[in-house]
Amino acid sequence: MTIATRNIIAVLALAVGPILGCKDRAPSGTAAPAASGGATITAEARAEATQIFSLRCTPCHGPTGAGDGPASASLSPRPRNFHDATWQSSVTDEHIERIIQYGGAAVGKSPTMPANPDLNDRPAVVAALREHVRSFRQ
Repeated sequence: MTIATRNIIAVLALAVGPILGCKDRAPSGTAAPAASGGATITAEARAEATQIFSLRCTPCHGPTGAGDGPASASLSPRPRNFHDATWQSSVTDEHIERIIQYGGAAVGKSPTMPANPDLNDRPAVVAALREHVRSFRQ
């Protein structure tokens, strides 16, 4: 699947989810296994994670991770502000990686946070994305 196709699917999920009556919480028992399993983060993985964040995450979370991307205005709940120190200290790295890889519904959060199944076999990139999210900690 191309990045353009992936972005179109993500936008459609954001638009159609509320119309279909998606709830803020997923049913229990939908948690997925952790992604990285202690993967080594390489320079290449970091570069790819930066590009993925820019293309896939910025529309909702914003370029600085403040939850203020252009698509965020129409979302309920609002996208996570990664600068929130309370949230940062309340979640594990495994939790962040699950959300990145399997989407919000997999951890009982908003289904408007899409899954990234193309990252299932790329644990270093998932770990680098988690590292990127953690870099916004204040």
